[in-house]
Parts: sequence; C-alpha cells; structure tokens
Amino acid sequence: MHTVLLPEGWPRPKGYSNGVAAEGRMVFVAGQIGWDTAGAFPDRFAAQFRQVLLNTLAVLAEAKAGPEHIVRMTWYVVDKREYLASLREIGALWRELIGPHYPAMAVVEVKGLVEDAARVEIETTAVL
Repeated sequence: MHTVLLPEGWPRPKGYSNGVAAEGRMVFVAGQIGWDTAGAFPDRFAAQFRQVLLNTLAVLAEAKAGPEHIVRMTWYVVDKREYLASLREIGALWRELIGPHYPAMAVVEVKGLVEDAARVEIETTAVL
C-alpha cells in the first residue's frame, strides 16, 4: 500500500510527489543509465531517459514489480539546461512508460557520470 503525502495548504507538485508512505517488500534498483543491451547510448537526452526507464522497468520486473510500485527516484543529470529543455519529451515518455504514477523524486545536476556518454542516471526504490 502506498500513500502520497501532501501537507495541508501545499500546492500539488507537477510530475512528482513530496513524499510517499509505503509498507511491503522493498526493491532497490541501482543507478540505471541510458545504454541498451549492447552498451550503446542514444545521442539525445530524452532518448537516454527513455532507455533508463526501460532498464529500470526490466530490473523491477525481475522482482515481479511494475511502475506502480516505485516510491522514490533520484535522478542525476550532467546538464540542468539540457534536462529542462527536454521536460516536454520527458513528460510524454513518463506517461507512456510509467503512467499516472508520481513517486517522491529528486533531480541533481552532477559534474559527470562514470560512463562518459551517459547524460542521466536514475536510482529507484520500489515497495511491493
């Protein structure tokens, strides 16, 4: 069971939740990057983001979990401006692959990721 936490009087956030209370078996997904099974990266941020979500969903499926079980995500992006310029595409991809489910999230700009071609890395926690 998951409960979205929204303090009284706070505006409803767009695209995430301020907090989520959950009970059940926890699944921790390591930081996923936008490479495919051959280790190739798409050039565009949104295309890498799509692959990150697909990779995350594949790991969750191994635990018999789906997007509805995600309670927290931390996104690491190498370029805040590139991320902000891709928000419309990111939103469409989110709705396509995750649906109307919005976990607690943080987005952090970092100097770089271990894989030089990676533009985004996302860690995920799910509760079944």
